[in-house]
Amino acid sequence: MTRALMIQGTGSDVGKSLIVAGLARAFTRRGLRVRPFKPQNMSNNAAVTADGGEIGRAQALQARAAGVAPSIHMNPVLLKPQSEVGSQVVVQGRMVATVKARDYQAWKPRLLEAVLDSFSRLKAEADLILVEGAGSASEVNLRAGDIANMGFARATDTPVVLLGDIDRGGVIASLVGTKAVIDPDDAAMIVGFLVNRFRGDPTLFSDGMDLIARHTGWASLGLIPHFPQAARLPAEDVLGLVGSAGPAATRIAVPVLPRIANFDDLDPLRAEPAVEVVLVRSGEPIPGDAALVLLPGSKTTIDDLDFFRAEGWDGDLRAHLRRGGRVLGLCGGYQMLGRTLSDPDGIEGAPRTVPGLGLLEVDTVMTPLKRLEAVSGTSLPDGIPFSGYEMHVGDTTGADSSRPLLRLADGRADGAVSADGLVCGTYVHGLFSDDRQRAAWLARLGARSDGASYEAGIERVLDALALHLERHVDCDRLLALAR
Repeated sequence: MTRALMIQGTGSDVGKSLIVAGLARAFTRRGLRVRPFKPQNMSNNAAVTADGGEIGRAQALQARAAGVAPSIHMNPVLLKPQSEVGSQVVVQGRMVATVKARDYQAWKPRLLEAVLDSFSRLKAEADLILVEGAGSASEVNLRAGDIANMGFARATDTPVVLLGDIDRGGVIASLVGTKAVIDPDDAAMIVGFLVNRFRGDPTLFSDGMDLIARHTGWASLGLIPHFPQAARLPAEDVLGLVGSAGPAATRIAVPVLPRIANFDDLDPLRAEPAVEVVLVRSGEPIPGDAALVLLPGSKTTIDDLDFFRAEGWDGDLRAHLRRGGRVLGLCGGYQMLGRTLSDPDGIEGAPRTVPGLGLLEVDTVMTPLKRLEAVSGTSLPDGIPFSGYEMHVGDTTGADSSRPLLRLADGRADGAVSADGLVCGTYVHGLFSDDRQRAAWLARLGARSDGASYEAGIERVLDALALHLERHVDCDRLLALAR
């Protein structure tokens, strides 16, 4: 009979995704068939699934930790923010609507049916389902109709372990305070707690763990030391996005857009010792010594292009090109590089047409059909193989697309290259995760890859994370608490 256990948090970014991934690897290594599950996620960092949809990138990583292909049923409701108050709603892998945050509250009860359907499908193929909550368990103002935390736990009778982050400070108050504010019947679903990201001598917090247990009545299940290798795993939220540190001969500058999407494209570059990835934040200029300016994907391309111009980065980009620097646009970044962007149906906002940056002789028209698929092929003209994925709306055509950047295995051409070869764009994500492509790109920039396999490195980190949790968490008791 399938068992389930849910990891909820005292807040966002306390490490829920990481802990679920580590536990998934740990229990898989014990011979269990493990499946990750997140009823509702909010992220613009998404992954394409084997069954032709999209889910949060964190659930794809958790699936990898469990040794299985990602499925739309691992994250049945995905919210992709398009503004401060509105998001696209993706249900079982497909976008169904764009709603305001206030209106979404009325959607939640009808979405519970899809959540329970996906959960039931996973139960049919698993020994253990590890469920990840969303945000904070103590957001009692959002409790009515909840499908992400206690609403799901109660609907499925799934026991909950509450996770707090001591690195933020105030972990005792956040855990004890959660018990104080949530409904007593919700609190009864919590069977224990974990404290994450501890630094220093763990004996100094033993009294703190005892105090939390006394005030809550929940079992103390582990004090987890900080795991620095987590920085090598894909971040779920843009708040976790960091550049690479230390001296490096080659700098790659990445303007950070308000609705940056699929930013895990940067992770393999950050892992290269010969490369420094510089994240250019609002109010900062694009550095003049960058070898490459990389325009990342965007959930709202036209709005982010407006932001790009307002920051003065368009002028910085032209100066970069005058110095002989290179420019690469990925997905939304590719669309920005063209002459025009048109959204006649209001796919990403109000219908409008705007001038692009004019660095590629192409034009983009947003279309309702979203392409979601894994792809492979070779880059042109060097013939170097690649694998990656497409996740975009819009068709891009024009003179520079007669010089495509990639040739896909199905014969399609993708991307465009400027006449002087300095500017190019592509719809393919994941290029730099392919060691062959990453080495070729670095060679064009005068840098040398360290030759390490990026994917093998992810596997090593997941193995190390599993061992880390086995040392510091009572995993046997966790398994016994699951039901």
